[in-house]
Amino acid sequence: MEEKLVTLAILTYSKAQILKNVLENEGIESYIHNVNLIQPVISAGVRVRIKESDLPRALKIVEESAWLSEEVGPEKERKHYSNKILVPVDFSDYSMKACEFGFNFAAEIHAEVVLMHVYFSPVYMPSLQYATEGFGLPVEPEMGIKHVLDTVHNQLNSLTDRIKEKIEAGEFPDVKYSCLLREGVPEEEIIQYARSEKPLIIIMGTRGQGEKEMDLIGSVTAEIIDRSPTFVYAIPKGAQQKNFREIRKVAFITNFDQRDLMAFDSLITTFKDYNFEISFLNLNSDVQKRTWNEIKLAGIKEYFKKQYPQLSIGYDVIPEDNLLANLDGYVKSNGIDVLCISNYKRNVFARLFNPSIARRMIFHTQTPILVIK
Repeated sequence: MEEKLVTLAILTYSKAQILKNVLENEGIESYIHNVNLIQPVISAGVRVRIKESDLPRALKIVEESAWLSEEVGPEKERKHYSNKILVPVDFSDYSMKACEFGFNFAAEIHAEVVLMHVYFSPVYMPSLQYATEGFGLPVEPEMGIKHVLDTVHNQLNSLTDRIKEKIEAGEFPDVKYSCLLREGVPEEEIIQYARSEKPLIIIMGTRGQGEKEMDLIGSVTAEIIDRSPTFVYAIPKGAQQKNFREIRKVAFITNFDQRDLMAFDSLITTFKDYNFEISFLNLNSDVQKRTWNEIKLAGIKEYFKKQYPQLSIGYDVIPEDNLLANLDGYVKSNGIDVLCISNYKRNVFARLFNPSIARRMIFHTQTPILVIK
């Protein structure tokens, strides 16, 4: 049976020819369709098609080229990550849980941990034409700045003292780490650092169900998940696992489109030394589409069996009506350790992490969330 062809890109004729040559130099057969036979050079909307089994490797090749990644994928350029793990902290137990996970992961991959705290200075607030006393903001700018800085430095010293104690007690591995203070809006400063320094992963603590609503680190997690250019691991305080070695079952939420396939390949490549059991979860609210997807699963199973014969992979369809309850029930009944999702596919991601659902999702569950970029 002839293997199915899929469209990798729709380009101008000249760029399609370049992509075809690049792919064939890498041993990937490619075919050009929709060409104006009379005047090929002026053809637009030329399709470059490849065998479905070659898709993950072809997408990787595309990512390695700046102009190809812009033409084929959504504004992605090849990332060259630093050997750093970013752990944003707010001096709560949630961020201490993230520190523990970050230190353990850094020890395994010989990376450096960067502990980052972002504080807000009220220097400009008294000039605003609004009452500030109700917000606990100081009237004297200089006194306010000094008070904020003193408080932050004291909290940071307390955190590093706790970390030193845990290292000496053998609770944390002895890895290289540094502390970084920045002034501004937490989510903006964290994203800016991630874009400029390109850490391997951001590990963040989140509060669990029933916890108080005002903890800083929990309130910015959804924003970081949505906008971060690198992997994000959001870990609730109640999570049992202390490192990736203890994770056994991962549920990957997907629509099985090209970007999800690439994200999954990124997951497997990044964590190639870890033994995860993968369950693919397809979300659907329409009965007819759900039936169609269940039929389509037969071809998808065959595809993944060929591409990743070493993996143990399961497949399920989760109805979107009452999404959180359905997902929570699946996680509990199947012993899922981590929920995994790509933010390449905006429509799937938005359903899970739009502003109204993001906090419910992140703060509802005690299950960590791994976001693939």
